[in-house]
Amino acid sequence: MMKILTWEARTNKGLTLMELSRKTGIGKSTLNNIENEKVSPTLFQLETIAIALDMKISDLYESEYK
Repeated sequence: MMKILTWEARTNKGLTLMELSRKTGIGKSTLNNIENEKVSPTLFQLETIAIALDMKISDLYESEYK
């Protein structure tokens, strides 16, 4: 099972959900749903979040197949 780590990454960078939303152009509710594992992010969304947080996409998820 893949675990999305956007909440951990965002809070480690000291950003609020609203700040990340502004930086990515992804809606706050969408980001919240991604962080709470209600929806899976698209690859484009992961890339956009990674760019905004100055990270690699692979840092935003855990998987035994990584």
